[in-house]
Amino acid sequence: SVLITGDCGTGKELFAQAIHHSSARKVHPFVKINCAAIPKNLLESELFGYDKGAFTGARTKGKPGKFELAHRGTIFLDEIAEMELNLQSKLLRVLQEREVTRVGGNEKVKLDVRLIVATNKNLAEEVKNGAFREDLFFRIMGLPIELPPLRYRGNDILILAKHFSEEFSKDNKLGKIHFSKEAKDKLIQYHFPGNVRELKAIVDLAVVMCENNEIVANDITFTSSIRDDI
Repeated sequence: SVLITGDCGTGKELFAQAIHHSSARKVHPFVKINCAAIPKNLLESELFGYDKGAFTGARTKGKPGKFELAHRGTIFLDEIAEMELNLQSKLLRVLQEREVTRVGGNEKVKLDVRLIVATNKNLAEEVKNGAFREDLFFRIMGLPIELPPLRYRGNDILILAKHFSEEFSKDNKLGKIHFSKEAKDKLIQYHFPGNVRELKAIVDLAVVMCENNEIVANDITFTSSIRDDI
């Protein structure tokens, strides 16, 4: 198991994909699910699947869950700290037994799945506060990886800015984009509360606004100033 922590926008999902595609499991599925994006009453059936007639509106043939779909591959549970305690206990059992039982069913399905989870919260603090099960915390911790916020990554900011400008330019059939020294300095000095996701938005806008394929300082509008204007 791998536990990826870091602020919002640091690229936790991309890092999880990189782990999967660099492993022997890369020829098998990479299945992702955001635990905060699924209604709490549906998350169990999304993870573990359900048999026919399990609940009102269930498919007549049932449905496999994300764990079954990820067999021999990787399942990525984002925002793991948002999972309710009762579901955490069921997840722990699945991980320990390496098998899953669909909601409303009795048959046990054997699993071979690599688990990667991510959160922007301090899980140790969540355990102390009673919001996260201690036994599950130790079960999922495995290899802990903390992604630093962009403001601590120095020249990575410029490397990523160049990559995003080239990507956006290619997608929109524009010419090669350059950054002036003043533009680079402005990027380096910014604190990026939205991290890599914010940097991409800033660079995409700068490419649109620039003239003669050169991004200058005035082309760079930070999203924090936009929020202030709103």
